[in-house]
Amino acid sequence: MNKKNRLRRKKQNYTVREAGTSPGLVYIDENALEPVITLHQLNDKSYESKKLESLKDIAKILEDKSYTFWVDIKGFGSEEMFEILGRDLNINKLVLEDITVTYQRPKVEEYDGYVFAVSRMLLLDEDKHLDNSQLSFILTDNALFTFKESYSDCLEPVRQRLKAGKGNIRTAGSSYIMYAIMDIIVDTYFEILGTWSEELDEIEDRLLDKPDKSIMYDTQLIKRNLINIRRVSWPERDKLNDILRSDSPLITDQTKLYIRDAYDHCIQIIDIVESLKEISASNIDMYLSLISNRMNEIMKVLTIISSIFIPLTFIAGIYGMNFADRDPVSGKLMPENMPELYEPHGYLYTMLIMGLIAVLQVIYFWRRGWFK
Repeated sequence: MNKKNRLRRKKQNYTVREAGTSPGLVYIDENALEPVITLHQLNDKSYESKKLESLKDIAKILEDKSYTFWVDIKGFGSEEMFEILGRDLNINKLVLEDITVTYQRPKVEEYDGYVFAVSRMLLLDEDKHLDNSQLSFILTDNALFTFKESYSDCLEPVRQRLKAGKGNIRTAGSSYIMYAIMDIIVDTYFEILGTWSEELDEIEDRLLDKPDKSIMYDTQLIKRNLINIRRVSWPERDKLNDILRSDSPLITDQTKLYIRDAYDHCIQIIDIVESLKEISASNIDMYLSLISNRMNEIMKVLTIISSIFIPLTFIAGIYGMNFADRDPVSGKLMPENMPELYEPHGYLYTMLIMGLIAVLQVIYFWRRGWFK
C-alpha cells in the first residue's frame, strides 16, 4: 500500500438534511441515481425476476397472495416513486424520510400493516477502504421492499438461492427473505474482519522483520475501520434482538429461529472486533517500542564512542596549547610551562599512551557487557 493510499481516508457521502427541516420530508439529492427496480416473484413452484419501469402498479401486483414478492430498489432519483409508496401502500412519511436520509443506525420499527428496518451494508473497495451504506427494508405480509442509494450490493448469493429454489427461501414467506438478506450482510462482516486479520498478521511479521513508518499508517487505518464496524455491529445486534422479541405477525416463528442464529453471529463479530482492536493497538505499541529500542542502541553506540574519545580529546587539548618551556627568541627558560614540548619522540609516546587508554576503556566496556 503506497503512502498516498495509506493517508487517504474513505469519505462517506451521507445525505444530510438542513437543520430545521420539517419531519417527514423526503430528500432527493441532486446527484441521486435513477432508480433501478427489480421485482422478484416467487412461490414453492415458480420464480420470476423482471425489471419495473416504476411502482405505479405495485399495489395491484401485491394483491396476488399466492406469491411472495421482493421489490429491490436501487437509486433514489425519483420523487414520484416515494409518493407512490406513501399513497398506495400507506407508508409513513417518517419512514420515507429515514430511507432517503441515509445515515440511520440499524433499527427495527413496527407500524400498522408493515415493519420497517435498517441495516448497514459494508463493502471493501479496490483500495481496501470501507464503504458503509444503508439498506432499508419494508416488510408486509407477502412482500419485502429493499432500498439502497447506490447500485452495488452483496446480495447476489440471495438471488442465486431464489433461482435455485433450495431450502426455505421460496416457501417461508417475505420475513424469511428479509432474514436471508440480513444474514448475508452479517456474513460479509466476517469476510471483512478476516481480511483485516490477515493484514494484521502480515504487519506483525513486518514488525519483527524490518519495522518502518508504513506499519503505523496501515495499522491505524485498520484500527479506524474497526471502530466504524463496531459502531455498526452493536446496533445491528440490538436490532436482531428486537426482531426476536417482536410480536408482529409479519415475522413468523420460523424466521425468528433463524434470526437467533444471525444474532449469535453478530455477537461473534463484536468479539472479533474487540480482539482485532487489541491486536492493532498492540502492533502500534510494539512498533513504538522497537523504534525506542533502536534509538537506545544508537545512543548506546554513540555513548561508547564518546566515552572512548573524551580522555583522548582531553590529552590532545592539553598538548595543543603549545606553551613552550623556553622563549624561542631569547632562549630564556619559561617557568611552569610544558617541559615535554621538545621531548624527543614525544609525539610517539603521546600516541602510545592515548592508544593504551583507548584499549583499556574498550576492555572495561566489554567486561561490563556494553557490546552485547
